[in-house]
Amino acid sequence: MTAESDKLNGLLAMLDEATALLAAARDFAKPGKLPRVLDTARRVMVLPGGCAAVAARAQAIEQAGVFAGSDWATPQILVPALTPHSLGSADAHTVVIEALSELRLLSVALGEYRHPQLPAEQAHHYLTQVIAINLHLLFGAPTEAERATQGKLAQLPRNLFNYLTERIGYEHVIDQLIDEIWRMLQQRPIQVDSVKHMITQIASCQANPDIDLGSSGQGANRLVSALFSPTRGCAEDPGVTVYLERLQSMDPSGLQSEAIGCARAMHDTGLVSPYHAVLLRFLLEQNDHLLAEALGLSATGRDCLLCYRDLVHALIHGCVQPDTAQAVYGLALMLERGILYQPAAAPALLRQLGLQLSAASRERLALAYGANVSPRARLLEGVLCMLGQPLGVGQGNNPTCQSARALSMWAYSDPDYLLQMVAWAARDNEIIMHFEGQPISSNDSEGGLAATLPLDLDPVSLLVVPHLDRIYAEMGRRCLGREGDPHRWVNPEFHGWWSGRGFRINVDVASGQLADLDAFLRHFYASYHPYYNGGLPVIHPQPAGIAVTDSAARFVGWHAITLLRVNIDPGNTMRVYFYNPNNDSGQDWGDGVKVSTAGNGERFGESSLPFEEFLSRLYIFHYDPLEPGALADVAQEELDRVTGLVHRSWGADRIPPTALQASVSPHA
Repeated sequence: MTAESDKLNGLLAMLDEATALLAAARDFAKPGKLPRVLDTARRVMVLPGGCAAVAARAQAIEQAGVFAGSDWATPQILVPALTPHSLGSADAHTVVIEALSELRLLSVALGEYRHPQLPAEQAHHYLTQVIAINLHLLFGAPTEAERATQGKLAQLPRNLFNYLTERIGYEHVIDQLIDEIWRMLQQRPIQVDSVKHMITQIASCQANPDIDLGSSGQGANRLVSALFSPTRGCAEDPGVTVYLERLQSMDPSGLQSEAIGCARAMHDTGLVSPYHAVLLRFLLEQNDHLLAEALGLSATGRDCLLCYRDLVHALIHGCVQPDTAQAVYGLALMLERGILYQPAAAPALLRQLGLQLSAASRERLALAYGANVSPRARLLEGVLCMLGQPLGVGQGNNPTCQSARALSMWAYSDPDYLLQMVAWAARDNEIIMHFEGQPISSNDSEGGLAATLPLDLDPVSLLVVPHLDRIYAEMGRRCLGREGDPHRWVNPEFHGWWSGRGFRINVDVASGQLADLDAFLRHFYASYHPYYNGGLPVIHPQPAGIAVTDSAARFVGWHAITLLRVNIDPGNTMRVYFYNPNNDSGQDWGDGVKVSTAGNGERFGESSLPFEEFLSRLYIFHYDPLEPGALADVAQEELDRVTGLVHRSWGADRIPPTALQASVSPHA
């Protein structure tokens, strides 16, 4: 038995004991016995196999009195639409009771528990509604709001819904799953394992003769074929060995057809099939024309491939395998960006090819990704993906948005600097940066914002973020005692010279109250709105800070983003396009402010909001003080609309008494 199973068995014994004590207690004493049951159940359900074990005990747990005196005591009148509020609660006991209730209903739906108040059919229907409503819990890491309010508890609902969906059946929610997959893929994240897992589940449903999908799942074919049958040569998913044999017998016309098919599937979805990796390695022995076709390159990418042919071949040899197929997409997009023409990029990638990883780096990569692929190849895959998809970097379930933003910004603006950071972290297990001329070593710094070493990251972030996190925190500590917000000094030193030295914040650091909001708004208009800054575009991405709010417009926390560009969208609305490292940027921030990730002129990985709505959630920004715009020209009516959005959301409890009369009517 493994240590993990031993831990689970030990906790289950504790849960059984706590449940028995609750069942034996008199009614007046039950409230005192309940916390032990809930706390133990929480510890069980975050472990692999924990939800299944609790589901097997659902009847005993209910009969012991866990739900007595609460809304959950009458399951026949529970409302599915209310479950997101319970599962998203900051109160651990509320989350656990909701989870226990869902597992109880699962037992009822499957006929394992004959409930006196609820027939199996009603329980089944209820759970399918709950799964559909909470579909986001089947994908990726928790949102910024969940991380801020729930911490590690946010993983429990995800374990729960993965288990519920496996038992209830994906066929009941498959259309919603497909829509959600496409929504995620539109953002082109680097980490797509969770999406691939869901597509695999859909494919299993399609192939299972015992599952009748009816009219559902009609939009799944493109997703399934992109992974398992992107071309005619692998139409029936024959396996990579058979596919390689078929490639060896194909003529040039057949190979070209395979190359075009793989490239089309990859660029259509952002997903790469293992068959694509096999094809790419095979084409190394053919000609570069077919290689370019397989990568789906435009004239820019083809020129870059031909100029750096030996390097590209070495990169493919170094990391493109069926288990690291996403490297193909990263390589293609990197060539399309043309960054190899930067003098330092190619030599830095050559160094990466031969980089000797430290023992600690190898262990972390193996722990996170397994031993099927060498740590060096896995890291190289991550490098190519980050250079090709700088806006696809995610922070995982970790409070490290500043570090994720820095990696994204360097991959976007300064690729060879990113590669230097990777070399230091992976080879030396140390990064040294400078703050106002003084060196800071990641090994000498105290702890960062992340309490534990994160594992739910892409390969580059996995190795680099812990170092950056400690350095960023140390820079903040060196600003203690200074008046104002430390981001004023830290951001330019941490992110790069292109971060504007001008700095505005609309919150008084000492009191937390809104401060000089009108001037803050005017400065942002003058710095970034093309109508007020002389039409000057955003030249380098700029660090900024937002006040994250939930769908009820309530303040959640502060969050780091990157301001990318400001442009008129296809609907003739001025929009701010920005990078959000929180893994899923399409969020409802309340009061009509809904972040868009597609359909409004966004490029892959960008989020966007109309200018006024974005400004209503902004609390920190940098700008070039030598390029001032026209502060006085901004109409007061525009400023009042933004002020109203601020006052009705995160600023509601931060309005200084003198500003209360300035509130405006509710947002239309």
